[in-house]
This record gives sequence, C-alpha cells and structure tokens, in this order.
Amino acid sequence: MVPDRNLSTHSRESEDGEPFGPAARRRLAGFARTLRDNGFRVGLAETRDALALLATPLAARPSSLRPALRALFCATHSDWERFNEIFDAFWLGRGRRQARILAGAADAKVAPLRRLAEAGSQPGPRGMPDHVERRSDGSGRSAAEGRGRREGATRSENLAGVDLRHITDPADIAKAQALAERLARVMRARLVRREQVRKRGRRLDLRRTIHRSVSHGGIPVDLAWRRRKIKPLRLVVLLDASGSMNLYTAFFVRFLHGVVDAFREAEAFVFHTRLAHVSASLRDRDVTRAVDRLSLMAQGIGGGTKIGESLATFNRWHARRVINSRTAVMIVSDGYDTGAPGQVAHEMRRLRQRCRRIIWLNPLIGWRDYSPQARGMQAALPYIDLFAPAHNLESLAALEPYLARI
Repeated sequence: MVPDRNLSTHSRESEDGEPFGPAARRRLAGFARTLRDNGFRVGLAETRDALALLATPLAARPSSLRPALRALFCATHSDWERFNEIFDAFWLGRGRRQARILAGAADAKVAPLRRLAEAGSQPGPRGMPDHVERRSDGSGRSAAEGRGRREGATRSENLAGVDLRHITDPADIAKAQALAERLARVMRARLVRREQVRKRGRRLDLRRTIHRSVSHGGIPVDLAWRRRKIKPLRLVVLLDASGSMNLYTAFFVRFLHGVVDAFREAEAFVFHTRLAHVSASLRDRDVTRAVDRLSLMAQGIGGGTKIGESLATFNRWHARRVINSRTAVMIVSDGYDTGAPGQVAHEMRRLRQRCRRIIWLNPLIGWRDYSPQARGMQAALPYIDLFAPAHNLESLAALEPYLARI
C-alpha cells in the first residue's frame, strides 16, 4: 500500500452528492485501524468526527489536517508524542519506521496484539452471557486459522491469529507461549493507566473545569485535576487441565504465569478430576522451574474432567479467601464434564453470588460450527457474564476492553 502524498481528497464531491468519496473514507478507515494497531483508543465516534473533518478546508493540506486529527485521536501524552510519526508514515510515506508502524508491531512500547473483537461491547439477552462471534470469509475459512492475514504483518502478529492447535513448529510454540506471558503483563500495565478527578493532580481536566466555571460567571476559580487511578482488579483463573484441553494447556500455563506475575492480586488454580491451587509455583520468575513445579502439584494432569466437583472444592475451601468485591473469575475450559450437570449449575450459582464477573473462555468457540452443546457447558451458561473464545493470542487480547470496564 503506497500512501497518498496529496491529502486533498480527490473525490471531495462524489457523483452522488456526498462531500467526500468512498476512496477517502477507506483511507481514513485504514488510518484509524493503524492507530488502533499502535495502541490508540480510536472508536466509531472518533472516526465519525474525522470523516466530518475531511469535508472541511482543513483536509486541503497535511499541515492543517495533521493537528486537527492529532487533537481528535490523541487521548494520552504517549499518543500525542507518537502521532506525527504515524501520520507521516501513513499519509506521506516518510520515516524509517514506516513499515513497523504500519504493521502494528507487537511490543510493549507500541500496542500489544491487535484486538480481534471488542469483547463484551454488546449486552446479550437477559440471563445469558455476552459472547464473541467468529468471523469467516466467503470460502468458510476462519480468520482464526491464520489465513487471510494482511500483507506486511509481523511474524508475531501472524502467530497471534493462528489457532494454537495448528502451531506445530517447536520454535513457534515457544514464541507463542512467550507472547502469551508478555501479553498478560502488557494488559496489566494498560488496565491500571486510569485517571480520576482529584483536588490535586498532574493534569488539568479542562472539560470539568469549564463546567465548574459556569457558576462563577465563566471564571475558572475551581480547577479540576486528574491523576492516575489505580483500581486493582483481582483475577482468579481456573484452568481446565484435562485430556480434552491438552492442545491448549501448555500455552495457558504460560499465560497464567504472566497473569500471576503481573497482576499483583491474582490467584491461579488448575483442575481435572480435582482442584489444585498453583499460585505459589507460578510466582517463580524462572518459567521452566515454575511449570515443573506446577506439574508436580497437579499430578494426574490430562485425565478426565469433574467441573462440578472442582467448583465445589473451590467454593468451600478457597472462595472466601481469594474473592472480594472487585474479583473477576476466569474459567478456561471446553465445558466437557463427566459429572452431573446439576452440580455444575449449583456451584456456578454459588460462585456468581460471590464475585463481580464470571468470564468463561472456551477454545472451541474458535472452531467452525461450534455450539455449546456439552451438558456441563449448558448448565454453566446462565451464570456467565462473558462467554468468549480462547483459541489464539488475539482472542486473549480482546479481553482487555472488557476487563477495563470492571
């Protein structure tokens, strides 16, 4: 893709009377997508306002359009510093880092992994969980299968979109697991970058200051400030380590290691025919040693699954200690249970009464034509707040917007 060197959208007056043509809209949509790939929080409202800017004289020259889009799209100081470089790379083809910026490099200083979906953005029917749907092209191939990725994507980003069961090369497996651990740390860092109104702070809240000045005749007497608000989210993760999950277990163990290490308030459990508390072993900075310790603690890993009995053990012996009012319980399982589904429903109801949210990640959602027909999964669904896929790194990255709202 060669960026346009002239920003005066050549189809400002289209044949159907619109102020700008489809080519300009596509270019702006591509620019918004590039910003999101690089960590900017750009949504539909910002894109709609940017389309309105294209219909003004500001779009005639880059020197006038750049500051207008910069003021619109930048929400943080980091965004403000990086915007000009991304703008020049996309619209003018300048800068040595053009290829890396346009590819949306996956490192902690730019964006984490691109979000495949905004998890939890649309509320589901009453009594049923939100869910994330898979998208496929006309040939029936899913984007989760690693096909149809845009050209110029980095190798890390390619791995992010591939179903984990299709990654067979040992080097790629190790890289995907390392990316999962790093993703957990980046998510933690981004989730605590919130700001709240305070009497004193580091940054002036201009909107609230203007609002307060109305009662003083427009004089800004009462200033509103913003400073970082650290609202610790407690995560409790229960990982299904049964035989039916063996294609994903090693990957999620690495993700769990990153979660427990990065989220200061986090607890981890694995279950199959019984439940094991593994947080202590995962806090070891040596990943290999941590995984070895986890394997010893969870003897019998890879056997059958007794979800109801494992949840009963958790509710009886651990829930009171590890769950508070800001706890999100994340269950990673395919829902196949060898026990009675009535017990699953009973224990899920008890768990729902204690915690703030229940998130169920099911790798099978990423499979074509999957529907939750397993008895254990059917029994659990009424008590789940978010039912989402967990078959690749992109599906995990899509959890961040949902967690940010808890």
